[in-house]
Amino acid sequence: MNVRAMVLWLLMMPLGAQAQGFAGLGNIANDGFATPLPNTILQFPRDHGAHPDYRIEWWYVTANLQGQDRAQYGLQWTLFRSALAPYEASGWQSPQLWMGHAAITTPSAQYVAERLARGGIGQAGVTPAPFVAWIDDWVMAGPDLNTLRLTAAGTDFSYDMALTAQGPLVLHGQAGYSVKSASGQASHYYSQPFYDITGTLRLPSGDVAVAGKAWLDREWSSQPLAPDQTGWDWFSLSFDSGAKLMGFVLRGGSDYTSATWIEPDGAATPLPNGAFKAQSLETHPLAGRELPIKWRVQLPSKGVDVTVSALNNNAWMATSMPYWEGPVTVQGSHNGVGYLEMTGYDN
Repeated sequence: MNVRAMVLWLLMMPLGAQAQGFAGLGNIANDGFATPLPNTILQFPRDHGAHPDYRIEWWYVTANLQGQDRAQYGLQWTLFRSALAPYEASGWQSPQLWMGHAAITTPSAQYVAERLARGGIGQAGVTPAPFVAWIDDWVMAGPDLNTLRLTAAGTDFSYDMALTAQGPLVLHGQAGYSVKSASGQASHYYSQPFYDITGTLRLPSGDVAVAGKAWLDREWSSQPLAPDQTGWDWFSLSFDSGAKLMGFVLRGGSDYTSATWIEPDGAATPLPNGAFKAQSLETHPLAGRELPIKWRVQLPSKGVDVTVSALNNNAWMATSMPYWEGPVTVQGSHNGVGYLEMTGYDN
C-alpha cells in the first residue's frame, strides 16, 4: 500500500496533534529515524522482516473471495509496527509498538477485530526466513512469501487461509522507492499481488469454504504526510485479463497521485503524479461521514476507464483509528475485482 499504516503515527503524537486527525500527520519530525532513500536496493528475504530503525511499517493482506455458497466476500489481515525510538531492545525496554487488524466483509455485514501489543516480549513480531508475522495468536507464516498460512479471529468470526503466489514480487515507484508528495515524502514499497487463496471463513451463520485472489502490500517509512495532506484513497484492482493496477490519491491542497501498472507476467510500469485519476461518483453516509463508495478510475496511458463499486457500502473499520476498507467490483474498459481503502474523511 501506500501510506495506510501512517495511522500508527497518531499513537505517538501529542494530544494536540491527535485532535487534528489525519491532517496532524504532516507535522511529525523524523527524530533520528531512518529516511527512505532513492537508489536503495531492496534485498530479500531480509526486507520481508522488520525495519526497527524506521518509524512505521506494515504487512497488509487483502483478498477477494467467492464462497461455496456463491456469495462474494472480502478479507483483511494487517500487522502494523510503529516505533517510539529508532532501535530495538529486549523486554519492556523495546520502543516497538504493534497493532493488528482483521476483517471479513460480506455483502451485508462487516466483522472487525483489533489487537495491540508491545515489542520485545514475544507478543508480536516478524522474522524474514522462514517467514513468520504474528500478533498474539494471529499468524501469517510459511517457508517464504510464496507459500503462506493466514489465521485470525475476532469475537464473532475467524478464518484459516492458504496462500500460494503465482507470480513475482512487484516493486513500486523507483525500484521500490515510492514518492508520496511533491515535497518528497516517500516510503519503500513492494507487493505480492499474485496469490491464489483458499480456506474457510467462520461466521455467525456458519462456516463457508472460499477461494479467490489475494494481494500483500509491504511498506516502511519514517516520513509523515506533507503538511497539507489530510487522507488518502487507495485502490488495488485485479482485472479479468490478468493485469493489475495499484493507484492512490493523497488528498490535500494539491492532490498527489501515484500508480503502478502490472502486466499478467508481473512486469511493472510506475506512473507519475497525475497519470492516475479517481473521481467520486456516489457517496454514502456512514459513522457520521459522507464516504465515496463508487468511483470512476482512469489510467489513460493503459486505456483504463472503469467504475469501481463497493461490495458493502458499510465496510467500516471501527478500530482505534477508524477508516473504510473493503472489496470492490470493477466494470468498464476492464472488468474485475479489487480493494479500496479511504482515510481522513472526518465527521
